[in-house]
Amino acid sequence: MACLALAACHKPTTTTKPPARQPVAVTVASVRTQALQGGLTASGLMIPKLEAAVSTELNGYRVAKVFVDQNASVKAGQSLAQLDDTLLRAQIAQQKAVVDQQKVAAERQDAEAQRVAGLDNQGVLSQEQIIERRLAARSGHATVAAAQAQLNDLETRESLMMVRAPVSGLVLERTVRPGDIAAPATAMFRIAADDVVELNAEVPESGLAGIQPGDAAEVELPGGTKITGHVRLISPEVDQQTKLGHIRITLPVRPDLRPGGYGRATFSQSRRPASVVPDSAVRYDADGASVLALQSDNTVKRMLVKTGARANGMVELVDGPPPGTRVLLGGGAFVLDGDVVKPIEASQ
Repeated sequence: MACLALAACHKPTTTTKPPARQPVAVTVASVRTQALQGGLTASGLMIPKLEAAVSTELNGYRVAKVFVDQNASVKAGQSLAQLDDTLLRAQIAQQKAVVDQQKVAAERQDAEAQRVAGLDNQGVLSQEQIIERRLAARSGHATVAAAQAQLNDLETRESLMMVRAPVSGLVLERTVRPGDIAAPATAMFRIAADDVVELNAEVPESGLAGIQPGDAAEVELPGGTKITGHVRLISPEVDQQTKLGHIRITLPVRPDLRPGGYGRATFSQSRRPASVVPDSAVRYDADGASVLALQSDNTVKRMLVKTGARANGMVELVDGPPPGTRVLLGGGAFVLDGDVVKPIEASQ
């Protein structure tokens, strides 16, 4: 009874609920489509657009003369080096004598075959003798043809004793010297065809999609000189280790462009519309780049994106939410996926 009376003196305990979390005010901007100014910058080395390796088709002949050196401008068909043809000329003279001998023998055999013409089955000579003379005449002509073929081979070799330039251009390298023994596998000269040099620019994988063949690119040389080139070729693959692709930029013919030199290219992408957001809208973590997008009920949803070129505080979204989607700025600090926020439009 005393316990009941004591309990009645205390007021009942009430459970208080925590106050509801108020939506956090955040600054948002919309994904929009615009021409991205500025463009992508990449660097690389100068290389010839087309390089010709010059060697000889002959083997075992001594180099008698060399007519050009490095940095020489040559024309297609110009003589570069001369092989020693002393032994070859003696072989040609010998083979010509063999051909003449075979022709005389063939004429004699033709005359023998003519004497038995019309004597078949006449009893003057046996049929076997008649056939043998006719076959000897045919064999004589075949022998002449074989000897003439050997002579033609020697004369072809004689025409190849002069090593000529296959293309016009600048001689980049000379590796042959008088006295060397020629071999088809050994290049004697390297020639930059038509003196055309290109920049082999290394571009990040994310920037390859925004560049097309024919696009203009401004190339800056180490001395500060800037020249305009055009994209000729985009590599179909990306290096697995560096994740870089190669873009070949054809440059105008200039004496100060040397293969092996360095250049830095800026690609003009102002002609191409792109989906962009402010730089502050993109955050990076272990999963890669992402943005915090707002749903129609102001709920935050994290979305992975693939970024491209950057310019003037904007970044291209190669893959991500469509234009018109609102995204949080400032990297979404203190906001988690699924939170409800109070959006404040940023001035754009």
